Amino acid sequence: MIIKSFFTNSFGILVSRIFGFIRDLLTASILGANVYSDIFFVAFKLPNLFRRIFAEGAFTQSFIPAFIKTKHKSLFTYRTFLKFFLFLIVLSLIVTLFSSFFAKLMALGFDDALIQEASVFVAINFYYLPLIFCVTFLSALLQYKNHFATTAFATALLNIALIFALLLTKNSDKKTIVYAMSYGVLVGGFLQIIAHLFAAKSKNVLKIFAYGFTCKQAIKPELKKDEKNFFTSFSHAILGNSTPQISAFLDTWIASFLSAGSISYLYYANRVFQLPLALFAIALSIGIFPRVTRYIKNKDEKNSFIMFKNGFWLLAFLLTFSTIGGIILCEEIVKLLFQRGSFTSEDTLISAKVLQMYLIGLIPFGLAKLFSLWLYATSNQKKAAKISLYSLLSNVVFYALFIEPFGVAGLALASSCAGFVLLGFTIHSFGVKKFLDIIIDKKLPIFIGTLIIYIPTLLWIKEIINDYL
Repeated sequence: MIIKSFFTNSFGILVSRIFGFIRDLLTASILGANVYSDIFFVAFKLPNLFRRIFAEGAFTQSFIPAFIKTKHKSLFTYRTFLKFFLFLIVLSLIVTLFSSFFAKLMALGFDDALIQEASVFVAINFYYLPLIFCVTFLSALLQYKNHFATTAFATALLNIALIFALLLTKNSDKKTIVYAMSYGVLVGGFLQIIAHLFAAKSKNVLKIFAYGFTCKQAIKPELKKDEKNFFTSFSHAILGNSTPQISAFLDTWIASFLSAGSISYLYYANRVFQLPLALFAIALSIGIFPRVTRYIKNKDEKNSFIMFKNGFWLLAFLLTFSTIGGIILCEEIVKLLFQRGSFTSEDTLISAKVLQMYLIGLIPFGLAKLFSLWLYATSNQKKAAKISLYSLLSNVVFYALFIEPFGVAGLALASSCAGFVLLGFTIHSFGVKKFLDIIIDKKLPIFIGTLIIYIPTLLWIKEIINDYL
């Protein structure tokens, strides 16, 4: 079962990322790495930041355990959706009214003219957040039904919408292209909602929501207690999920003070870095999270630990090989993906250096994602929040150490070092003894042996690629 759900998520994410790389390829070719691409990435960064903290991360990890525990599932579902959706609509309106302030907040290094340019696109892009919350809400209910395929594949719809926007406006001026991409983001959000509504109807998920609407006045004391526990867990989970997102926000903020194109270098490198992280760590965590939560609720710690252990070794293999492969082949990867049109060979060299620094943190961030799953499944969101705070504070220290000697690449290296801090504290909270029980396993010699064969093979492949290029 773990393999099936993992490959369903992983393959869906792969399809989405393939379209994502086509999108990035076109973006690099048509916009390049310059002030216009920086403006779009700044505008899209804000809803992405909130999406990953509120919707995809904190909400799902708090909602599923609370949904499994409550005896009033329909009413709990309806009331939770209504409160979140209304809040996000109001937040979107506030961002629209004060878009210049939020644009300045995202890119403090921009001058006033660039802030005015960016503010329009910040306002447009932010409305993606309430749309993607609807998607995340339906996705959480589908996960409860052990249905993962729709969410995994539907993420490609955003990329497809942006690809069409780029192709339709490729001969236009760059400002028009950024407008088209911004509205393409909203179209992609609507398409994802439609896909999830079809899946929710086929799995009878909408009935849960509809029944909650019909009995919305029947509020019982135990329901209020369930809601209070959920929102407490959610508030802690926000901070627990925010470390990589706030780090990315800080990266963009600091990069706005550096040379033009620095924000874009971070974006392109981070897109490559996010592929194995999403393909393996996120896909696996999504696949096993509902089952681990159910086992723990039923006090079946033995089966939950076996599932967790198998998940660890699968993830360790995949992340380790991805890290080594990416570091060795980083320049070739960036060149193949992005070097064409307005994206020059110099852009490739800088982006590859940034990618190397990001990849140093792939293993710690990926494994921390898995170990934090245990904390969320056992309703230890408060502990996860404290761990994330330690990691975030360490990130600030690493910024101070690495920004001057390494420039834009130092921002990525600081994030990676903070990932090791995050993993260390997460393992400590999970339990060092339980962690050692996982490590001391018959799979360890196989892991080391495979690694010894893998590295020289990659170096040989690198030579072949260089000869071809």
